[in-house]
Amino acid sequence: MSPKTLYDKIWDAHLAHEADDGTCLLYIDRHLVHEVTSPQAFEGLRMTNRTVRAPDKTIAVPDHNVPTTLDRANAETMTEDSRIQVAALDKNAKDFGIHYYPVSDVRQGIVHIVGPEQGWTLPGMTVVCGDSHTATHGAFGALAHGIGTSEVEHVLATQTLIQQKSKNMKVEITGKLAPGVTAKDITMSVIGETGTAGGTGYVIEYCGEAIRDLSMEGRMTVCNMAIEGGARAGLIAPDEKTYAYCQGRPHAPKGAQWEAALAWWKTLYSDDDAQWDKVVTLKGEDIAPSVTWGTSPEDVLPITSVVPDPASFKGGKVDAAQRSIDYMGLKAGQKLTDIEIDTVFIGSCTNGRIEDLRAAAAILKGKKVKDGMRAMVVPGSGLVRAQAEEEGLADIFKDAGFEWRMAGCSMCLAMNPDQLAEGERCASTSNRNFEGRQGYKGRTHLVSPGMAAAAAITGRLTDVRELMQ
Repeated sequence: MSPKTLYDKIWDAHLAHEADDGTCLLYIDRHLVHEVTSPQAFEGLRMTNRTVRAPDKTIAVPDHNVPTTLDRANAETMTEDSRIQVAALDKNAKDFGIHYYPVSDVRQGIVHIVGPEQGWTLPGMTVVCGDSHTATHGAFGALAHGIGTSEVEHVLATQTLIQQKSKNMKVEITGKLAPGVTAKDITMSVIGETGTAGGTGYVIEYCGEAIRDLSMEGRMTVCNMAIEGGARAGLIAPDEKTYAYCQGRPHAPKGAQWEAALAWWKTLYSDDDAQWDKVVTLKGEDIAPSVTWGTSPEDVLPITSVVPDPASFKGGKVDAAQRSIDYMGLKAGQKLTDIEIDTVFIGSCTNGRIEDLRAAAAILKGKKVKDGMRAMVVPGSGLVRAQAEEEGLADIFKDAGFEWRMAGCSMCLAMNPDQLAEGERCASTSNRNFEGRQGYKGRTHLVSPGMAAAAAITGRLTDVRELMQ
């Protein structure tokens, strides 16, 4: 038998049919649904008198449009479009008999946080969702990626997906990370190295000592942004940390089924002599706390750097860099640590887990947000929120001057009331910084939770290492 990558093994285990032209039909183990990309899909089922093929494998969570204020149960806190979309998901989940976590449920949150929390995400699975950051679930050794609305309908109706196989890419992070350097810095540094198109046509497997050292939360952060590097999906081979995280979750296997699943999961690794189409290697010790300066995730540098000169780039990137600098209101040569911040957002499917809140709280403890700063923490789920309150993290945030919000996608994207005003500058733990992502003409700098907390204290982009105790 020829050697295989982890991606090859999962693909082969789910291949239902392959046509002569290479078009494949993949079986889908888990389908995650939210309110934005599903209404047309469910309506398509109604119009053709179809049912959901596997309701027991389909999970729905409202997250993008949901307000994160305490009074969010009041429909008046939503825009009309948001209210309609959430109401449609309520009805569709009930009509089609799928698993549902409504806004009133403490388990509700961002779909990519709810899935792993509840044990829906498991090693070796194929996982899809009408959302590009489905790559998050690759942290479990699952083949997970976003799909379009027409594909959402196809999966609902057939539990399969038409696909072309991607190429294999290995991203290895060797050695150890220095203090203050996080999973967010790893994934942004990889994109800075490869560019936003570096992973186009590939599925990335992240490996190396620095990746193995990460917690499951950290691995989810790394895989979450695989899509920002252009990849179809990101994967990390499952190990003892993965199994320990999954065991005992509400929808994880139990008893003999757990033992059978574990036996298969332990085969999910890339063979030593597997073939890679592309390899990228970074030294963990060379990665520093990082921040984006422009309007693309590839516009990233260590916090100790300066805003680059557009003339230092080549080709079309010269004009793109100049446009980014103009949009962001910066100047070439300006120290990144001199950039003043108006708003800090801690949350999103990238950095809204308990470990992220702990990291930010460790920097904020005993300190205050700078006067005039707007700062908010939005836990990734109701369960994360409850745990943070139990651990005393919520008190640290509130004492520092942060707003302590309910769960949801919030300011990651301008699809709910949490938005930047024109020209407002934000240090954000989210995943995208393109023009208008967080609000019309808003300016976004992507950072880790610790870096966001540091910026809230000083009022400017700050090297978190300066505030570490």
